[in-house]
Amino acid sequence: MTIPNRKQLTDTKCRNAKPAERPYKLTDAKGLYLEVRPSGAKLWRYRYRIGGKENLFALGEYAIVPKGETDGDARRRKEGGRFTLEEARQERIKARAHVKQGLHPSHIRSSQNMARLEANANTFEAVANEWLTTKKVEWAPSRTRQVERIFAREVFPQIGRLPIDSVTAQQMLTIANRVVKRGAPTIAQIAWNTSGKVFALAKKTGRLKVSPISDMNDVIPRTPVKHHPPLTRKQIPQLVNGLATYVGERQTVIAMQLLMLTFVRSNELLGAEWPEFDLDAAEWRIPGSRMKMREDHIVPLSSQAVALLGELHDLTGSGKHVFPNRQHPRKFMARSTLHRALCVIGFAGKFSPHGFRATASTMLNELAYRPDVIERQLAHCERNDVRGAYNRAEYLPERRVMMQQYADMIDALAQDEKVIPSKRRR
Repeated sequence: MTIPNRKQLTDTKCRNAKPAERPYKLTDAKGLYLEVRPSGAKLWRYRYRIGGKENLFALGEYAIVPKGETDGDARRRKEGGRFTLEEARQERIKARAHVKQGLHPSHIRSSQNMARLEANANTFEAVANEWLTTKKVEWAPSRTRQVERIFAREVFPQIGRLPIDSVTAQQMLTIANRVVKRGAPTIAQIAWNTSGKVFALAKKTGRLKVSPISDMNDVIPRTPVKHHPPLTRKQIPQLVNGLATYVGERQTVIAMQLLMLTFVRSNELLGAEWPEFDLDAAEWRIPGSRMKMREDHIVPLSSQAVALLGELHDLTGSGKHVFPNRQHPRKFMARSTLHRALCVIGFAGKFSPHGFRATASTMLNELAYRPDVIERQLAHCERNDVRGAYNRAEYLPERRVMMQQYADMIDALAQDEKVIPSKRRR
């Protein structure tokens, strides 16, 4: 049913149009009309002819502009196909221009939509996420989370929605300099380096001719690397006694003691799950998915470590995680818990949980254990590919002796006994 209307529409008439039992039209001019449906929907339509054949083009929906609408809101509204009366007339003018050239407006819209989709697939954020997907297989989860967080906070808000071939070196410098001025040069360096990898992927896949930062090295001041200092022999009794008097959670103390005895990375310990342990065999098998180098790792357990794990099993053995998070039981203990414990017992700024690895390496070298054995226990990557393949041997018998001697040495130092650093005979 069509309601005769020889005059052009007004916004008031469009706004006040009520639904009826059947669809009806409110005509404007030059083929434009508003179709009002029983559901209450109000749809803009444009009727035109090409080659003597009548066609219909769906322009979009009728829209009432809300108060306080910004230019950005209006742009997003129109991109979503919602137009006021005046905007619908402008869309009709564009459509008529195509019709005069013998082109169907719907075909033009389809090609524009395809171009828009292609552009969206080639934004910096889209390519970055594509690159991250390939790296998740290689990286430890903690590294993946770190890079994702840096992209989300520092990079994407500035250039994420831009086509990757339109990003400039100046924009990248602005991002890096802002982060450096905030006092986080390391974060700036990671953002810069990973963005460079994203540009490299775009170039490799034909979406970029030249990376805007390919020839820009050393633009971010490098901070000196601060290695985690080992504990001295005098500090070991202080730390052990500090843990003995710690008034916090028992599982926090056990976590610190196990880090000292196993010298794994803190996230490898805190993320441990009970099925990884065989206390009867005094062995802990860490799956490669949780290791930094993405390879399975075996940790022989000293009798002291087995005793601690047995005590801990009484506390947390009914759950999945060895060190569950108190506030979020489905997650594991946060590393910040260990740092806070060190602060409480007087080691703030002097030592970090990662320093247990340096402590063990130093003391075991003093005991004259073979470097290959120590490095295998530390799960370090062999930089020489040939040597790395040759040294895949686990050295388990020697490592079992080494781990027990190291635990005994820690006990002796904690009790202020005289310790002579000489390698125990197997």
